[in-house]
Amino acid sequence: MLSYRSQGQPSKPAIVLLHGFLGDKQDWSAITAVLAEQYYCISIDLPGHGDSFNQRLPTPGFETCCELIQQTVSKLDIKQYHLIGYSLGGRIALHLARRYPSCVLSLTLESCHPGLQSEQDKAQRKINDAQWADKLTHLDITAFLTQWYQQAVFSDLSITEQQTMIKRRSGNQGAKLSNCYQATSLAQQADLWDTPAVISAPCFFIAGVDDKKFLSLATRWQQQYPLKLYPVNASGHNVHSAAPDTFSQLVLRLLNPLAVNPTLPK
Repeated sequence: MLSYRSQGQPSKPAIVLLHGFLGDKQDWSAITAVLAEQYYCISIDLPGHGDSFNQRLPTPGFETCCELIQQTVSKLDIKQYHLIGYSLGGRIALHLARRYPSCVLSLTLESCHPGLQSEQDKAQRKINDAQWADKLTHLDITAFLTQWYQQAVFSDLSITEQQTMIKRRSGNQGAKLSNCYQATSLAQQADLWDTPAVISAPCFFIAGVDDKKFLSLATRWQQQYPLKLYPVNASGHNVHSAAPDTFSQLVLRLLNPLAVNPTLPK
């Protein structure tokens, strides 16, 4: 089993939450504190992260990762669950929903990519990710994190916020992360754009208004497939960290079976 943290009553509907690259199960604490009032929340440490740091993946590793997550959930006697994934966790959630569609009640994606569609883009991404993986292996973790958070996707973070994230992530082990990073590279990921049309569960996408790249991607995605996009103001790539209250209340409304055409809470 992968390491996990559970909150709420096991008798209530289950929510499985998957963090992003460099994160761990504690990243969802502010969210699950709210969701656990109505749901049984399972926050999982992905391979190479948190207390699952010794779990290695083959390359590509999406199928193995999905099997590990499903085994962990099954051990808790959970047959069906709502699935939430952020960034890397969202990409894994897409694979999980495709592999175990009868288990997934709903799919909520936050700032994640549904897959590259050209061989040229995949080849370039493979080169780019190999460079980052090399840095993970050879750089001090603080030096790596300093470079990581200078990427354009994190431009909404202030210098203070960047330093906070670097300090928070400094307990990670570079070699362990490198394995997961390469095994779950976007270059290794399947083209999953049609997932909302293939699975029966409703699919939602939460994006920060300040994250222009993923807001644009999600806008294009919802124009092609039955995916509902929910932009959140004053947020960048990591919405659940920047606006935990808004994120939590939005998820509650999306998952409420009595809600009709749920909209972003004001």
